[in-house]
Amino acid sequence: MTVQVTSSLVILLHGVAAFGYDLDPLAGVLHRSLPNTAVIAPDAPFAYEQGPGRQWYSLEGVTPENRLARIAAARPAFDALIGALVDAHGLAARLDRVALVGFSQGATLAFDAVARGRWPIGALVLLSGRFVTPVPFAPAHNTPVLLVHGSADGAVPPEETRRAAVMLQGAGMRVQTHILRGVGHTISPTGAKLTRRFLRERLGGTGV
Repeated sequence: MTVQVTSSLVILLHGVAAFGYDLDPLAGVLHRSLPNTAVIAPDAPFAYEQGPGRQWYSLEGVTPENRLARIAAARPAFDALIGALVDAHGLAARLDRVALVGFSQGATLAFDAVARGRWPIGALVLLSGRFVTPVPFAPAHNTPVLLVHGSADGAVPPEETRRAAVMLQGAGMRVQTHILRGVGHTISPTGAKLTRRFLRERLGGTGV
């Protein structure tokens, strides 16, 4: 495996029925203000059953009762993918220089990975996610978290983000929360700006 050493790494995690390239607009925003940082948006490991795109876990027949089991089943593939990207950029021993940015289902998996302590990374951004993971949490307390959700999200209610903020703060994590008025289930320009600012403060960068 070829190792490309960078000063930091941002991994973007897309939503269900999408591909990594669907996050190219956000990747472009981050590239411009995070020099010497690799911004990668991989495809999720599994094919979406109902059409084109990829998914982190299946939504067919999903219920509040079985969602956690599906997330648990998805953990090995998720960890293998993140581990391979971290190794490829020479940052296995510097997870404080790694950030995960998840949208929708990607945020669900990123939340689970950090809250359970599997990935003690340098920054976590959760955009419009649904958050399911067993308590008690075992996170690295020095991982700061940015939560962003639209108040008009018809796919995942913003109460999910409010609840996640309470849970993470209760676990001793530093959390910033923004509920964006009138925004639906999308990464808005304001959401992208908040993400860029947050990561620039944590990883170092330029611009506004």
